[in-house]
Amino acid sequence: MAELHPVQHVKVKIFAREPLSIDLADAIPVFHSWIQDRVCEELLIDVADYRHVAAGPGVMLIAHEANYSLDNTDNRLGLLYNRKSVLTGSAQENLQQAYQAAVRACRRLEQEMPFRGKLQFDEGDCEVTLNDRLLAPNNTATYLAVKPELEKLFGGCALEWMSDPRELFRVRVKNRDSEVCSKK
Repeated sequence: MAELHPVQHVKVKIFAREPLSIDLADAIPVFHSWIQDRVCEELLIDVADYRHVAAGPGVMLIAHEANYSLDNTDNRLGLLYNRKSVLTGSAQENLQQAYQAAVRACRRLEQEMPFRGKLQFDEGDCEVTLNDRLLAPNNTATYLAVKPELEKLFGGCALEWMSDPRELFRVRVKNRDSEVCSKK
């Protein structure tokens, strides 16, 4: 089977492990400091506060190439990395780039003073979404093309394809006692 290419506009949401009473408002000054300190590879631009949206996007760090957010969609807190600009790598490289950017942001957020000891993310409990209905329709052909790439990236993790054709292509990665699913 030919490689699905390009895999673009990759979204990765890494879920939080039972957060201890955190306030999403604390992410606002943290994200502003990230902009000032240029802590990410992307050109960071602004912070948007969507805490008023129930079970929604929370607090977003807007960048030119991608957005980061402390996201609470479906009442499931996690760090969401949403790649907006096109990458030139292979499907595997583009998936890896998005996942690694999300992991780096998770680790940095865990160490920020308002969240230290209160917020922890599980790299083996995440969702990968392809935000492009034209290149990656939510169908069996896309899943069969992307599945081997996800298996390479997530090793022994269980993959669950969310197959509703009305939604974006999305795969839930479920940890098997994590440490990113027994380190591939």
